[in-house]
Amino acid sequence: MIGYSITKSIAIEAPRDRVFVFLADAANWPQWAIVNVASVKPADDQWWDMETPGGTAKLRIRANAEFGILDHDFVAPDASWTVPARVVPNGSGCEFMITFFQPPGFTRQFFEEQVALVDKELAQLKSIMEST
Repeated sequence: MIGYSITKSIAIEAPRDRVFVFLADAANWPQWAIVNVASVKPADDQWWDMETPGGTAKLRIRANAEFGILDHDFVAPDASWTVPARVVPNGSGCEFMITFFQPPGFTRQFFEEQVALVDKELAQLKSIMEST
């Protein structure tokens, strides 16, 4: 069975490599993921401890610069999932794409409400990248 998913994307007028480096560093996430990430701190080699509106969680970014891959794993006490993400060149800028799969236990309505909040974060990312 194919799960329900939503993909968001945003065009950013900034070089792909600069956007990739910014997103690949979890320390930058509180600057742009303003709805979902209050703070982060390194936990070990690959994982970061996060404070979210729902409490503590863990984040691991599995980045591959050559292909623009920014897949990341999110683990919270009540749920965990992998989020595929990509940064691809587009003319003088790039596109950032991120796909969310509805976790078990989330109703479709709740899932859609949560993913809709990502629009604010993507707008923040665009603003940061285009102003630096």
